[in-house]
Amino acid sequence: MRLRNSSQVVLVEDWQNGGFGLYLHWPFCEAKCPYCDFNSHVAREVDQSRWRAAYVREIDRYAAELPGRVVNSVFFGGGTPSLMAPETVAEILQAIYRAWPVANDLEVTLEANPGSVEAGRFRAYADGGVSRVSLGVQALNDRDLRRLGRIHSVREAIQAFDIAKENFDRVSFDLIYARQDQDLGSWREELGRALGMAVDHLSLYQLTIEGGTAFGDRYAAGNLRGLPEDDLAADMYHVTQEICDAAGMSAYEISNHARSGSESRHNLIYWRYGDYVGIGPGAHGRITCGGQRYATETWLQPDRWLREAEGGETETRRAALSGSMQAGEYLLMGLRVTEGIDTGRFAALNGAPLDHRTLEHLREIGMLEMEGTRLRATRRGRAVLNAVITELLP
Repeated sequence: MRLRNSSQVVLVEDWQNGGFGLYLHWPFCEAKCPYCDFNSHVAREVDQSRWRAAYVREIDRYAAELPGRVVNSVFFGGGTPSLMAPETVAEILQAIYRAWPVANDLEVTLEANPGSVEAGRFRAYADGGVSRVSLGVQALNDRDLRRLGRIHSVREAIQAFDIAKENFDRVSFDLIYARQDQDLGSWREELGRALGMAVDHLSLYQLTIEGGTAFGDRYAAGNLRGLPEDDLAADMYHVTQEICDAAGMSAYEISNHARSGSESRHNLIYWRYGDYVGIGPGAHGRITCGGQRYATETWLQPDRWLREAEGGETETRRAALSGSMQAGEYLLMGLRVTEGIDTGRFAALNGAPLDHRTLEHLREIGMLEMEGTRLRATRRGRAVLNAVITELLP
């Protein structure tokens, strides 16, 4: 893999892990969606210069600890990163370029909500180094957008998508299905419309009701009506696969579809069990120092994280991961993608291979398939992946 850092060009082999990336969490939103369990907060005012300096300080701190790593991807997630000032994004990226060598095909993704999109802002993001945008569209009818607590309309979503296409070669957007009162026919129609719009990538998520959210509270009180039964939700999943396959946007992961070569490189780092630095309130990371892999977590509350970043320490937890813990995480993440896992890598991490009888049973009932040392979940297996993994890792 050829890599660049300023004027330097070096050759680096990174086969030992799934790559190296940075996740930067921007915790602020204009409004809190009722289904969202992410660490997001509504704030009237944000001191962009202070936050910008904090991110840069954290980048420099991790660079001193992890020198020479080659950055394959940067992901601005949230929250709503499209509320970040373009100069904040640009300065963060410049700090990353100073800190590490970066791949020639570096992917820089920024999540955006259609309601916060402006043409000039998108041009400035692109000029600052963003190469890919992911839009949180979520639904293509206004009634369901209102039910999901979204502050944009379908018309605004389409306008935002058109602006994104003018400024970025790579554009993705999200949709949620198995929504209230949604039937199979309406999802077929909506998905067909989405595929007609799509550039190279779609994220299609089944609505899940999470505890601690507004939807979770309503559901517990019996006030969230019209959710599809399990069988209908499963039918929606299978129809999604069929329609996307026919459109040349097959799933490469349970909820993610792309044209060949347009997969999210950042998310592949997670699923291939690479290293990634998590910066920002509540961000998680997996980093390897001195041959030991660690799980990291940071302060959740934005104000607390900001104060700690200015003081030089934002981590609330850094836990050494044993080989068996790493093997379990590798299996959990790797079976989500269609390429699966390398059983040799699993055995090396775990100190022992997967149980042969369990593997054979899951293969016989059509949940798993093997090709050489590659173990993959079948389409049937990915539909019930939690149950498959429970069998493999009791």
